[in-house]
Amino acid sequence: MFNEIHEECGVFGIYEKNRADAASSVYFGLYSLQHRGQESCGIAVCDDGVFSHKKADGLVSDVFSKGELERLGKGNIAVGHVRYSTFGGKNPNNIQPLVIRHIKGNLALVHNGNLINAAELRREFEMSGAIFHGTSDTEAIAYAIVRERLTSHSTEAAVERAMPRIKGAYSCIIMTATKMIAFRDPDGFRPLCIGKTPDGAFVAASESCALETVGAEFLRDVEPGEIVVFSEGKMKSIRTHVREKGSICIFEYIYFARPDSVIEGKSVHRARVRAGEILAECSPADADIVIGVPDSGLDAALGYANKSGIPYGIGFIKNKYIGRSFIQPQQNQRENAVKIKLNAVRESVEGKRVVMIDDSIVRGTTSARIIRLLRDAGAKEVHVRISSPPFLHSCYFGTDIDSEENLIASHCSSLKEITKMIGADTLAYLPVEKLCELADRENFCKGCFTGTYPLDVSGASQKNKFDEKIHK
Repeated sequence: MFNEIHEECGVFGIYEKNRADAASSVYFGLYSLQHRGQESCGIAVCDDGVFSHKKADGLVSDVFSKGELERLGKGNIAVGHVRYSTFGGKNPNNIQPLVIRHIKGNLALVHNGNLINAAELRREFEMSGAIFHGTSDTEAIAYAIVRERLTSHSTEAAVERAMPRIKGAYSCIIMTATKMIAFRDPDGFRPLCIGKTPDGAFVAASESCALETVGAEFLRDVEPGEIVVFSEGKMKSIRTHVREKGSICIFEYIYFARPDSVIEGKSVHRARVRAGEILAECSPADADIVIGVPDSGLDAALGYANKSGIPYGIGFIKNKYIGRSFIQPQQNQRENAVKIKLNAVRESVEGKRVVMIDDSIVRGTTSARIIRLLRDAGAKEVHVRISSPPFLHSCYFGTDIDSEENLIASHCSSLKEITKMIGADTLAYLPVEKLCELADRENFCKGCFTGTYPLDVSGASQKNKFDEKIHK
């Protein structure tokens, strides 16, 4: 409804040396990753080789009551998933963990990312007799691993052999009867890290903030292309496909990740503050106050204020109680719908020249409504600064950035035209050449801004389009 950018999901897994309340640990881990997906969630637990699982639409707190966690029982391994989906989101078979029972045992898989050859893999497996129950590319990953497992001595060997067949973004955790396996695509598009609790349990998670939730100490990131195996109380690394440098999605730092997370050694909070500093250096404004659009615009606003010397203030209050069950308004009510999510603080902005910092502009409709909130609250001027470059191209690696014809920066002829459409006095984006300064590195995936991707996407289809074909 608010035309926001969403990311596919978050993953979490724990390997205990002994039988424990692993499901509760995953529950808390998923809670801290809820920002990565609010549509559905699930947990699978292994207790002495026996799998139990629960997954459903809803937030973590909605799906897992104390009774549900107790029903899952205790175990020494558990994996979990929170999901945001594109077109195929209402298909219950797409909710993870994906649990598969095959001739060599049980397997539960959770996946963050998006494959560019999912349709090709699906056709190949279906022609050989495989039956797909959902529309997500996670099933294609699972089938690729299971097929290799039939002739491999271990699951990790099967993963090692399957990885060259799987093209695109994938940060995955697998649970078997005796092991937990975390692995990441060779380009490292999506984050994945590992930690260890004081009592010796190993934890894998999309972000470091989830490790802290269960009292685990951050050990390191899973390297691009690495397979990490947790078994018999030990951790082993398989580095056949490891690359020295990956291409993590730059938008993890700008928007997706929680600001208290550290990704590949770089603080997300610091990256966002730096984005604001760069905006102040490159696009100054004569103003009385700097405000951020909650939540990911707040850190960048702080950076802009610090660098410019313009006072930082609270310009918006966000309603924290809107969940996925929020009723969609009728078309004639949509102009007021944003007021249910955000309210301008009149005391902060009335009669003032305001610099408003946000993380991105997609179609422009939400930006226009937010600027209107400031105008209605008495703002004299609204100078918009965006802590990312303009979206010009689609994403193929796990972000539901719209098709190019719907991206305002792609179909508008000039910055002046966009400024007029959203109702701002001035508008400036983060310069694309400055992206490397956010986390002091060059190797990012920034294809949605530049049209240049780490992988050849010429034969790829957008995931939502793939899902739509399945449903027709």
